[in-house]
Amino acid sequence: MRKILASVIVASLLFVSCKKENNKSVTDTNTTSESFDQLLKDYNEGKLLLNPISATFAGDNRFNDQFPNFLSDDYQTKLKAFFTSYKEKLKNIKDTDLNESQKMSKAVLNWDCDMALAQASFKNDVLLPINQMWTINLTVGQLASGSSAQPFESVEDYENWLKRLEQYNIWLQSAEARMKEGMKNGYVLPKSLIKKVIPQFEGLSTVTKNKEGIVDLSNHLFYSPIAKFPESFSEEEKAKLTGLYSSFLNDKLIPSFKSLYNFLSTDYLTAGRDDSGIDGVPQGKEYYQHAIKNYTTTNMTADEIHELGLKEVARILSEMEKIKEQVGFKGSLKEFFDFVRNNKELMPYTEASQIIDNFNAIHDKMKPQLEKLFGNKPKTPFVVKQTEKFREASASAEYNPGSLDGTRPGVFYTPIPDASKYNVFSDEALFLHEAIPGHHYQISLTQENENLPDFRKTLWYSAYGEGWALYTENLGKELGLYTDPYQYFGMLGMEMHRAIRLVVDTGLHAKGWTREQAIQYSLDNEAEPEASIISEIERYMANPGQALSYKIGQLKIRELRAKAKEALGDQFDIREFHNQVLETGCIPLALLENKIDTWIASYQK
Repeated sequence: MRKILASVIVASLLFVSCKKENNKSVTDTNTTSESFDQLLKDYNEGKLLLNPISATFAGDNRFNDQFPNFLSDDYQTKLKAFFTSYKEKLKNIKDTDLNESQKMSKAVLNWDCDMALAQASFKNDVLLPINQMWTINLTVGQLASGSSAQPFESVEDYENWLKRLEQYNIWLQSAEARMKEGMKNGYVLPKSLIKKVIPQFEGLSTVTKNKEGIVDLSNHLFYSPIAKFPESFSEEEKAKLTGLYSSFLNDKLIPSFKSLYNFLSTDYLTAGRDDSGIDGVPQGKEYYQHAIKNYTTTNMTADEIHELGLKEVARILSEMEKIKEQVGFKGSLKEFFDFVRNNKELMPYTEASQIIDNFNAIHDKMKPQLEKLFGNKPKTPFVVKQTEKFREASASAEYNPGSLDGTRPGVFYTPIPDASKYNVFSDEALFLHEAIPGHHYQISLTQENENLPDFRKTLWYSAYGEGWALYTENLGKELGLYTDPYQYFGMLGMEMHRAIRLVVDTGLHAKGWTREQAIQYSLDNEAEPEASIISEIERYMANPGQALSYKIGQLKIRELRAKAKEALGDQFDIREFHNQVLETGCIPLALLENKIDTWIASYQK
């Protein structure tokens, strides 16, 4: 009896001890989980402080008066210290203490830090701060129009913008100094790109005078907010702000624009490179391999991507031959390209508004079919706008996200330099890609997902984001589009455009191709107008690797869809597959593949 009682007592003590240990383990796990969530919040806040422009675009107006000098040594030191510190913090967090969503966030955060630190290890961003398409000065021009993300609804809004411009003016002066430093160290743009930047700054440095010889700022882009005062402003407030803006433009900003224009059109143009690829600057080859990883989120090499591109070009050409035969065109495929480029029946409009109306009509046509493919649709509103005139000549169609709270709509911008020459043959595919269900669905659903930490709501990995948008172009027939063979040819043309990018981007930056070689290759294999092709090739020259992301991402998503359909058979639900892809927001492709594999396995169990 005593022996049994002793055993019971020992067992009871062991149970209490184990329970305490288990409770301690649960408590530790909960504490780690909570501290990790706080780390994610701190990381997001730190990134907003590093780049307050991104906060403005997200609808976070706390930093609307700030514009750090991204080009200063002090800023670069802070940036590197920030991402290094979070790499160190992640080392102390075990996956076993996190839930599945947190594990994904940890993996994404690790990748984000690695890519930021790798980018900062090169001098390109600092010594090549301005190009014709991608750089921050163009973003500021968008904000200056008064119709973008920067709000102009109160006197404080106007004062915030003026404070931001004061700091932007310092950045402009730093940009000129850094470009001069770049000239001494072999970091300079190709001449063809400099020639595209010069007119942008010429326009910004030009002012007109009225009959009395007084400077008239009314047509200057950066004066736009003054022409759009809210009705609630008093005359006194209007007069004060008009004086402040006029003085700042005349005394500070326009002189900086003039200085940059003079520098770009003389010394910098003379120093411009004759070669076309990034391998023409110091560490160019190493930078390009980094760019490939950064934009494709893979470890593919330039040679592998180049060969993949050649195969995709050949495949799509064979599909294009079928459309040529379908419409009864007698001649070579290259002649058919010219026919489509110059077919006046495919240029039916005379006004930009008609083109905007056509995109809205495409949306209306596909609305009934969206339910069949998508269970989740964004609440954020959406509009189509013409690209602003100041950047239209060098711009491509693009999507600008709405605000995080959904109060500012997502915007599909389309450049229309001349409505009478606008060819509509690819408009259905273009709308699918840039608008719905492409970028607008993907970005808005991410921003509206309350289960994601804030830092993941504004992340952008091009292979995922652009891969998704290109994937959606192939959904046209399922959405009731592409009934016109020319529109289907337009879809093939846009896919060909992305396949060609694999060839010409790697050709330019890793295989010694000239700008002219890349232009000719594109002319030989797609129906885009020559002026558009030239703009595209120069776009790739300005941002190495970015153009690779579309096709690499699209092919991966198509591969995952085929894998899921084969594995699940009758259980496969296209709506749920799309939800699985979209619900995580932007993530590297390897993480997306792991997620889809786990989803497939959950059905098979």
